[in-house]
Amino acid sequence: MNTLPRTIPEYLEQLRRALAGADPAMIQDALYDAEEYLRSELAENPGKSEAEVIATVASSYGAPDEVADIYRDTEVTVQTALRAPAPPRRASALGRFFGVVADPRTYGSLFYMVLALATGVFYFTWVVAGFSTAAGLSVTIVGIPLLILFFGSIRVLSLVEGRIVEVMLGERMPRRPLYTVRGRSIWQRIGDMFTDPRTWSTLLYMLLMLPLGIAYFTLATTLLLLGICFVLAPIAVWTGMTDHWVDSNDLVLVGINGVPLAGWELVLMLLAGVLLLFATLHLARLIGRGHGLLAKHLLVKTAQYA
Repeated sequence: MNTLPRTIPEYLEQLRRALAGADPAMIQDALYDAEEYLRSELAENPGKSEAEVIATVASSYGAPDEVADIYRDTEVTVQTALRAPAPPRRASALGRFFGVVADPRTYGSLFYMVLALATGVFYFTWVVAGFSTAAGLSVTIVGIPLLILFFGSIRVLSLVEGRIVEVMLGERMPRRPLYTVRGRSIWQRIGDMFTDPRTWSTLLYMLLMLPLGIAYFTLATTLLLLGICFVLAPIAVWTGMTDHWVDSNDLVLVGINGVPLAGWELVLMLLAGVLLLFATLHLARLIGRGHGLLAKHLLVKTAQYA
């Protein structure tokens, strides 16, 4: 067991080491919670030193290794409670292909692909307009405060995006603001904000969200609409909802050189539509997993206390 730390930075460093190997998002939350608790205790006991406060709260809040164990256990419990029910395991390849419809994460990923266009446009506009405005005014007295506020807003938006990613894509993201070293001066903390690689990777993520959002939205809407049309068009003909054959100005039910599709070709169209819809769901789930990993890599600070 480690010796009980005498300062808050030492406490946080021991906690970080005790949580080595855990999810970086969980480590970020643990460091934030621990410092918040220790700082509040220190503020309530102004006559005590950091060492005395840590010794006092060690029996209630816990030593760093004890807190790490509590967080690991709690993380398992919370993740189990929040995790969507797993779809039934399918033995056959055909069952696994069609079983995607029973996976809740599929629909979360599909909705995220549609939503990504709106969030991508907003993030891109905010970064480009905010950074260019603040940087352009940096030669004036208001430029530096604007730049600091801009980077602060980027951290807030990163936390918001993380919550969206965790809810829709199932990737564990931070639930607390980014941990900062509070024992440093205001100028040192401002410098840390500019030199922190996670600040710039967050900006990169938000710039990437525009092309990614356009691609996600285009794929989701195009493939879904195409699959739905392929399914509904033959049904519309068979049920008499359309007047015999319809041309390319309405539903596309004509073959090469304008020759109407035969009955067996309509069956193939229906089957192709069904397969396309299920393939789109698989693609959405795959994109959701990949984007969750991208967000984790660019938005979550490495578990390192500096």
